[in-house]
Amino acid sequence: MTDDLLARHRAVLPSWMPLYYAEPIELVSGAGRRVTDAQGRSYLDFFGGVLTNMIGYDIPEIREAVERQLATGIAHTSTLYLIRQQVELAEKIAQRSGIPDARVFFTNSGTEANEAALLVATNHRRSHQILAVRNSYHGRSYATMGVTGNRTWSASGLNPLQVAWLHSGDRVRGLLARLSADEQVDAAVEDLREVLATQTAGDVAALIAEPIQGVGGFVHPPDGLFAGWKKVLDEHGILFIADEVQTGWGRTGEHFWGYQAHGITPDLLTFAKGIGNGFALAGVVGRAEVLESVSAISFSTFGGNPISTAAGNAVLDYLIAHDLQANAARVGAILADGLRSAVGDLDCVAEVRGKGLMLGVEFVRSGSGEPDPALTNRVFEAAREGGLLTGKGGLHGNVLRMGPPLTLTEEEAREGLAILVDAIRSAAGVAA
Repeated sequence: MTDDLLARHRAVLPSWMPLYYAEPIELVSGAGRRVTDAQGRSYLDFFGGVLTNMIGYDIPEIREAVERQLATGIAHTSTLYLIRQQVELAEKIAQRSGIPDARVFFTNSGTEANEAALLVATNHRRSHQILAVRNSYHGRSYATMGVTGNRTWSASGLNPLQVAWLHSGDRVRGLLARLSADEQVDAAVEDLREVLATQTAGDVAALIAEPIQGVGGFVHPPDGLFAGWKKVLDEHGILFIADEVQTGWGRTGEHFWGYQAHGITPDLLTFAKGIGNGFALAGVVGRAEVLESVSAISFSTFGGNPISTAAGNAVLDYLIAHDLQANAARVGAILADGLRSAVGDLDCVAEVRGKGLMLGVEFVRSGSGEPDPALTNRVFEAAREGGLLTGKGGLHGNVLRMGPPLTLTEEEAREGLAILVDAIRSAAGVAA
């Protein structure tokens, strides 16, 4: 029973591991975009294991690829031996990365991928100074927590890096929120120059940034900001790391990678989540001269193992063959336009934002603009009651997050939209 499992969970797992919902649920089966809990209740999933189940559940092409690898009897060899699946996937990712003369290093998680990128960048530049962005999230290890600009997720003040902070793209609150898109870009670039001049010793290693801030509530800057930043970075030889853990693989709809909205090419790009569709798979891809900046032996025992890369190859092949980037743009527009039309004018809705199938709704107290995490939670619970799973996030915990599988159909989008609109209106006390 779920109640018994919850008690057992609390008895052996740490309290700082959150569980969703007032009455936590156990998901026991799934197919397509739907999952079923231990009580037999079915849900349309708009969060996909935190944007990880990118193709959906029980996809034959992915299952069969993993089963073929399992049938060889080789689930693991370590990367001390050649792994055909790993090499093939690395070739595909290098080609798709947009980075010239690219090399790929596989890890197990986005945290490890960002940690590896920071290692490479600091080695390459012989500096431990890093530029990071407020409201960001990059992982749970010491270095990645050190460049995470969100107190809720910074579990330690210890930091092996010297970090200077830039403004985020928040358009609801903050010093730059009142500016137009062009003015915000100009102000952010001016801020970068001032930060370099006043908060660093000059020899900064890298800037790490998410094209759309995931845990931060799907906040994103105006297109072109990264180009403005990179022009300044290039003047100083500072590397640019694009954290594409959540934005990669066409999720934004308009581009394959989030960084492409800014007309730049990063020096390093990190990926994770969706590429494994539930199997642990992540990594960093970058220019050879940068990625080769590791002066000692290093490898990842499980990173890029035969099972996960078999899944990764099947995921990437499926993604491209079915043009899921275009689907994300088409189906995401149904959700975004529908939400803006149905609830965008409510006093409690500060903003409907995002791109493609990476969408957020920020809730505030009517008449004040103050974050309203309590309302957000009521919407969150009401959506589940209506049969829809979503996520939460934002610096103040007041953003409903949606990152459905990229295979979401138009019919499912409209179904989820109706549930969301009802949940928002009922939680806000607005008549249907």
